[in-house]
Amino acid sequence: MRTVIAGGHGKIARRLERLLAGRGDEVSGLIRRPDQAGALLAAGAEPVVCDLESAGVEDVARHLEGADAAVFAAGAGPGSGAARKETVDRAAAVLFADAAERAGVRRFVVVSAMNVDEEPPPGTDPVFAAYLRAKGAADAGIRSRSGLSWTILRPGRLTDGHGTGRVHLAEKAPRGDVTRDDVAAVLVTLLDTPGTAGLTLDLTNGDTPIPEAVAAVLR
Repeated sequence: MRTVIAGGHGKIARRLERLLAGRGDEVSGLIRRPDQAGALLAAGAEPVVCDLESAGVEDVARHLEGADAAVFAAGAGPGSGAARKETVDRAAAVLFADAAERAGVRRFVVVSAMNVDEEPPPGTDPVFAAYLRAKGAADAGIRSRSGLSWTILRPGRLTDGHGTGRVHLAEKAPRGDVTRDDVAAVLVTLLDTPGTAGLTLDLTNGDTPIPEAVAAVLR
């Protein structure tokens, strides 16, 4: 399988790249800067310089040609302002979805965040509120597309501990933490499970082995 990952230099993306490349898949990661290429090569991925804040849909579609799946794992990241939440967390996700449709790549998996369908509560930091609204708008736009077999994964608070291999995966889950290792492992299983298309799933660490947790949401 060939998978193209937007946000290829991100912490979750590099873990996902290692898992996919490690089992023999072909994986490409879109990156903003050439100096990020070494990290992708070390993970076994092909680095592709493509800034989703300035690229056009045809440019991105060319990088997706021949792919079996696309994963949107990009984000403006900590330290960015409200404007970049809009240009990356929302607009880049829409652009990547447009490009996937243009390139004929139906399988489309998104790394989102929990509770982004709800209006941020009063007193929420304005930049974080902008992030939540941007992710919610992106998710809503992707869910409206009939040309994509989309799955939206919404992890809880991300941590860098070692993966446990055990999670709580459900259409609605209480807030909680989840390791980036486990997010990447769940993404692999979702890519391998086309029956999860059309699902929006919350993810935290829990007690259920990942293959069982994914199988359970299909019932």
